[in-house]
Amino acid sequence: MSKLLTSVGLMSGTSCDGIDASLIESDGENKINLITNHYFPYEKNFKIELIDLKKLINNTLDLKKFKKDIDQLENRITLYHHECIEELKLKIKTKKIDIIGIHGHTIYHSKKEKISLQLLNAKLLKEKIKKNFIYNFRNNDIAAGGEGAPLVPIFHKALRHKLSLDLPAIFVNIGGISNITYIDINENLISFDCGPGNSLLDQYIQTQSGFNKLFDQDGEIACKHKYNEVILETYLNNKFYQLDYPKSLDVNDFDISGVRGLKTGEAVATLSELTVRSIIRAVDDVKNQSKKIILCGGGRKNKYFLNRIENLLKLPAIDINQFNIDGDYIESSAFAYLAIRSFQGKPITFPETTGVSKPLTGGYLF
Repeated sequence: MSKLLTSVGLMSGTSCDGIDASLIESDGENKINLITNHYFPYEKNFKIELIDLKKLINNTLDLKKFKKDIDQLENRITLYHHECIEELKLKIKTKKIDIIGIHGHTIYHSKKEKISLQLLNAKLLKEKIKKNFIYNFRNNDIAAGGEGAPLVPIFHKALRHKLSLDLPAIFVNIGGISNITYIDINENLISFDCGPGNSLLDQYIQTQSGFNKLFDQDGEIACKHKYNEVILETYLNNKFYQLDYPKSLDVNDFDISGVRGLKTGEAVATLSELTVRSIIRAVDDVKNQSKKIILCGGGRKNKYFLNRIENLLKLPAIDINQFNIDGDYIESSAFAYLAIRSFQGKPITFPETTGVSKPLTGGYLF
């Protein structure tokens, strides 16, 4: 039996609201103990700066053009990661940490240009925490011809064992981008990005409210309005949906220009329905035979998403919190788990999840 390692995982997601941190124990296989979680919020002004910079980065030329701004934000976000780690250490007190896995904050992701850039100044962080950590989880995969995303499927597979879910099993994560993990009857993985998750919806609401409102709480606005079928179909005609999986997205691959001119309620309902239809198409693509859908990520709390997914699929969509697992921390827990697998030299990406030619380990130990 492999030794259990204690690992911290940190994730700064596309919502740009802060850092999720998780402490787990695992053997890097199917034994997982989820110990505790911690949330470190960004200051409002920093969040706005991060969102605004992200909007400006649409190609590698932009990475060069805005390098000074990127470097400045990278140093600040690294210091936030340090503070988050220190707060978590106080929370867990004497618990020994074997390894730390840090995703960083994705500022640009493009399979076409073979780049996925996460903000994290590794040298600065090492000076602060004086401990080994693993970062740059995506680069090995991209260099070997993969999409570099999604990375969480192998953790979903381990969770399937922990929860003793019947096969086939299906997980849908609704973060900034929604993605799907399908585990078939033989435990083979299929995974890919579905389409926009919360990203367009949140961006629209933040823009309309001047950041006084950050998202559609519980899907309240969407539930009260009807979506625009014509605009929705325009979004669904995006070439992304015609691509075979595995496939991945950057949040800038879609934008909110399509709903400009609509009244607020109709725009929110249309963008919400886009998230739902993207997920439905993905479930149909994997020829789902699971009897239920397990929902993770912040979008699982959106009642519009939940009700529409259940109505269209004729299947129960279950919040993973019903299994006493906090669905807000699946990705941070996943990077703690991936750090252990990386430390052990085990694969974290696979042909069926990223399109890489063979199972491949990833992440740099620093």
